[in-house]
Amino acid sequence: MKPERLSRREREIIDALYACARPAAAEEIRARLAGTPSSSAVRTMLTRLEEKGQVRHREDGPRYLYEPTTPRAAARRAALNQLVRVFFGGSRGETVTALLKQEPWTEAELEALKSAIDAVKKERKR
Repeated sequence: MKPERLSRREREIIDALYACARPAAAEEIRARLAGTPSSSAVRTMLTRLEEKGQVRHREDGPRYLYEPTTPRAAARRAALNQLVRVFFGGSRGETVTALLKQEPWTEAELEALKSAIDAVKKERKR
């Protein structure tokens, strides 16, 4: 089954849910959105996203708490893969090089990156 396309606002709501890092009420989600849509508009969009299988809710007293159906790690991988594919022609090396050149890295950050690379190399040798 092909995933449904999301509107800009639907995508923004999903992004807000990931930013919350836990189930969130409609008002909390609304506070993270640009242009301050009405509460009813946010609840309507959440219902649509639930119908599309993108979010689920549970009751917490009188309110609903919403969360994405795709785990954060899986969404992160998919977003990163799309970024690499779209902006760097699928080259992970070019992506990492661009990040290295773009940011002012501290020595500690560079050492942490080196350690992460060494760990990946070690894991591949197994």
